Amino acid sequence: MVTTNDPAALAKSLHAMAERGNAKAQYSLGLIYAAGKGVKQDVRHALYWYRKAAEQGLPEAQCVLGTKYSNGQGVPQDYRQAVYWYSKAAEQGDARAQFYLGMMYNEGRGVEQDLMHGEHWLLNAAEQGDAKAQLELGRLYDVDQPFLAATWYRKAAKQGIVEAQRLLAEKYAQGNGVRQDHEEAGHWYAKAAESGDAKAQWHIGYMYDKGRGVSQDYAKAAYWYSKAAAQGFAAAQGVLGLMYANGVGVRQNFYEAAQLWQQAAEQGDGEAQHNLAVSYKDGAGVSRSMTKAAYWYRQAAEQGLAEAQCMLGIICAKGDAAPTDLVEAHMWFNLAGSNGNEAGLANRKLAESLMTPEQIVAAQQRAVEWVKAYREQHPLPTSPATHDDQEMRIDFIADEF
Repeated sequence: MVTTNDPAALAKSLHAMAERGNAKAQYSLGLIYAAGKGVKQDVRHALYWYRKAAEQGLPEAQCVLGTKYSNGQGVPQDYRQAVYWYSKAAEQGDARAQFYLGMMYNEGRGVEQDLMHGEHWLLNAAEQGDAKAQLELGRLYDVDQPFLAATWYRKAAKQGIVEAQRLLAEKYAQGNGVRQDHEEAGHWYAKAAESGDAKAQWHIGYMYDKGRGVSQDYAKAAYWYSKAAAQGFAAAQGVLGLMYANGVGVRQNFYEAAQLWQQAAEQGDGEAQHNLAVSYKDGAGVSRSMTKAAYWYRQAAEQGLAEAQCMLGIICAKGDAAPTDLVEAHMWFNLAGSNGNEAGLANRKLAESLMTPEQIVAAQQRAVEWVKAYREQHPLPTSPATHDDQEMRIDFIADEF
C-alpha cells in the first residue's frame, strides 16, 4: 500500500492511475507537481494534469484551472477562460468555484457585470458554509439591508474571518441591523484585534479608553492603541500620542508623543498635525521651531481644523515664521470663526483694525475661494464617524496677536 510517507512512490502510483484516466488521480498528480512533492516541481506538468481532470468533469480541478486563468499562473491571464471553468465547477455545486464565479459577475471580469448573478452564486457558496462568500454577501447587503448583512457577517465571523468579526462588531457598536450592544461589540472587536486587525485594535482600545462595553482601563487602552499604532494606523498613533502627552495609561513622555504624532501627521491625520504643531510651538518633546509649527498648523488648517486655522492666522499676523501677512491672517481668522472658533472671530476683528478696506475685501475673497475648493475636495460624509475625533485634540487658549 502506498502512503504519503513515501512521496516518490505515491507520485509514481498516482501517475499510473492518471495515465489510465482516473480523474481524481490526475488532479492529485497536478497538486503534487505544483508542490514538488516526490517529483521535481513543474508548473506545466501540474497544469497538464489539472486540465486532464477538468476535462473529465472533476469540479475541484475545474476550479483550480479557473483560478490559474484568473491569476495568470502558468498560463496567460484570461478572465473568460476563468469564468468558463468556474462555471463548470459551480454548476456541480463546488462552493469555492461558486464564490469565485460570484465575484467575477460582481466585478464584471470575463463576463458582463451582473450583480443578480453575482448574488446568486455567492448565496449558493455561502449556504454551503463558504466563509469568504458569507463575508462578501454581508458587504453586498450592507448597502441597504443591514439585518441581512449582520446575519452573514456573523456566520463568517464564527468561522474566524477577521474582517467579518470587525464588521460585525461595528454593527453592534452602531446598532445597525442589530440591537445596539457594546458588550457584544467588544467581544467581536477583541476577536479581530487578537488576530492582528489594526482597526479592531484601535476600536477595542477606544472602548477601554472610554469604558464603553468594558470596564474603563487606560493601561489596556494604551496597549491596544500601541498594537494598532505599530501597524501604522494613524488614528491610533494620534490618540496614543495624546495619552503619552497627558500621562494617561502610560508614563508621561512628550518625546514619544511627538514621535507618534509625526507618524500620524505624515499620513495626513489632521488632529495629529495640529498636535504636532503645538509641540513645535511649545518645544514639547521636540526642539522649538515656529517654522515647523507653522508648517503643521497649515497642514491641519487646510483640513478644516478651526484651532489650527486660528493659530495659523496668529502666526501670519505676528510674522513668527514668515513676513507679516494680514490678508492671509484675516482669511484664516475668518475661516476659524466660521468654524465656531471664538478666538478666530476676535482676532479677525483685531486684524481688520490694522487693514485697509482693500485688504479686507481681498482676504474675504480668499476665504470664499478656500471654502469653495474645500467643499469640492471634501464632500459631506454620508454617515457619522464611529468615534468623536474631537477628543484627540490638545486643548489650548489661543493667543491674541
